[in-house]
Amino acid sequence: MTDVRHADLANAIRALSMDAVQKANSGHPGMPMGMADVATVLFRDFLKFDASAPDWADRDRFVLSAGHGSMLLYSLLHLTGYEDMTMEQLKSFRQLGSKTAGHPEHGHAKGIETTTGPLGQGLANAVGMALAERHLAARFGELVDHHTYVIAGDGCLMEGISHEAISFAGHLRLSKLIVLFDDNHISIDGPTELSVSDDQCARFEACGWHVARVDGHDPEAVKRAIEVAKSSDRPSMIACRTTIGYGAPTKNDTADAHGSPLGDEEIAGAREQLGWPHAPFEVPAEILSAWRAIGSRGAAAREAWEKKHAALDAAAREEWDRIQSGAVPASLAQTVADAKAKLFAEKPKMATRASSGKALDVLTSVMPELLGGSADLTGSNKTKTKAMEIVAPGAYGGRYVHYGVREHAMAAAMNGMALHGGVLPYGGTFLVFTDYCRPSIRLSALMSQRVVYVMTHDSIGLGEDGPTHQPVEHLAALRAIPNLLVFRPADTVETLECWQLAVEAKQPSVLALTRQGIPALRTDGDPKENRCARGAYLLHAPEGGRDVTLLATGSEAHIALAAKDDLAGRGVKAAVVSMPSWELFRQQDAAYRAEVLGDAPRVSIEAGQTFGWREWLGDDGRALGLESFGTSAPYEDAYAHFGLTAEKLAEAAQAVIAARAE
Repeated sequence: MTDVRHADLANAIRALSMDAVQKANSGHPGMPMGMADVATVLFRDFLKFDASAPDWADRDRFVLSAGHGSMLLYSLLHLTGYEDMTMEQLKSFRQLGSKTAGHPEHGHAKGIETTTGPLGQGLANAVGMALAERHLAARFGELVDHHTYVIAGDGCLMEGISHEAISFAGHLRLSKLIVLFDDNHISIDGPTELSVSDDQCARFEACGWHVARVDGHDPEAVKRAIEVAKSSDRPSMIACRTTIGYGAPTKNDTADAHGSPLGDEEIAGAREQLGWPHAPFEVPAEILSAWRAIGSRGAAAREAWEKKHAALDAAAREEWDRIQSGAVPASLAQTVADAKAKLFAEKPKMATRASSGKALDVLTSVMPELLGGSADLTGSNKTKTKAMEIVAPGAYGGRYVHYGVREHAMAAAMNGMALHGGVLPYGGTFLVFTDYCRPSIRLSALMSQRVVYVMTHDSIGLGEDGPTHQPVEHLAALRAIPNLLVFRPADTVETLECWQLAVEAKQPSVLALTRQGIPALRTDGDPKENRCARGAYLLHAPEGGRDVTLLATGSEAHIALAAKDDLAGRGVKAAVVSMPSWELFRQQDAAYRAEVLGDAPRVSIEAGQTFGWREWLGDDGRALGLESFGTSAPYEDAYAHFGLTAEKLAEAAQAVIAARAE
């Protein structure tokens, strides 16, 4: 390796990147060519990893926040010897079924730590990874000691989420987080001066970061800057002044190198200018060998770590292995059953946000991996238990995070925590503010990460705060996201069951919870049975068959039960179905769904948009809900104003029965 120049190592990245983009006739060659020097220094001299053991828990994390430059990452993974990133994968860049998607997709190939495409997300994910590392180090000592490195571009720092993320990281003094800023002054439209004139270094400094500026094409300067950053007691940002499309004779330092193939003529000129006379996708053996040596350099550190792991006492090792695997404790099911039996006896009337707080008392007692928080709404969201200590700068062993009014960064950081492993993050805000979290919630679902979103004040039931805070379309919008579990529990028992399902799931969950108190609906049964696990179930089945089926979620389930009693007085037999999770109900077999829904006409009631309910109502059913925004009023008045009452539901039931009879 000593005979291979830095320039040769970096040029291998540049050549593979421009060749793959050219073959695909699509992609972004400029960033990989510009950041190749920085990435080479990072991987050669600093990054702790072992390509033969890509899931090693104490590896450094490398996040390509500027995900459009994905060929930088794919080239590095191939060159350093990740076995599933073959040359054929590079040649299949952006093609159907390849591991080399247009932007890095977590789960497609080893070494892709997170899905990055929406700019700024990777940076915010990395903040969560860095926090998870510090938290686990406080818990497990020297078994956890690694850095999180990020390559971010101008676009990442323009996005609003970046401010939330860097402010939060600076506050917590996450010193093992190092951001390498690709300061190339170019975006898709042209020079960044078209739209931004921020002093990014001053901005990071104002947020409490250590900051440095270097020539990104001077490997020694980059190396010195990273060495200093690693010794800082604050997170670090190194602004690396680079030339986009470095080596391209006419397109370098222009937007033309950003998002389009360079073209055969420009690539030929780049090969000549870089001194790279090799054919497309050809890497000389000595250069590849040097890169493979870089990829195996961390084997000794990994082996030393494995000895530390083996030396743990049996209980600590078992607990470490469990939380790393994502398995829940063996005691969870019985703990939940015992708590449920107590709820059957107590029959509490309370808001489901308060029920969620009680569920967390149960879960956090047996699941130390639960790392909770709220976006400045702790008291409203009921997300902190009395036993949870607060995470603070320099004191990371607590289990509760005050995210401040940073909903988007909270959601993205939780994705980073889940991706890091060893923690199960949950965080709270109001359901209406899922709009602020939605890009990160979507990525939770895209990456199948176990993140729990605790969203309270779930309807017009929050009352006087009015339309700005009353979610209407939000349940429908969340249900439209693939691979996301949306739970709207109807009482304290259902809330505990939904929480159990959320922590056991291998995907993200949203818990939509009420502000207003609601009565206990489930007061008996087998405490070991989780009825919410099937998504919907018969809360009440009348004797002798049904004339109508009333479907409800959350706080409207008790309205449906009252309407059932009203209808019984009119000689109408109504079944009542609680539907805490459409997604889980959709997964049930046809026979179970038919048993629950029945053949009688159906009416639904939910204090939100009726969009989507047709799936469960059939052609002649009717949905009661909101087709407008809410109103500022006491919640009882708001429900009456919008016709969400037992009387109106009973009238609708009679109407659909009559319509079918005609």
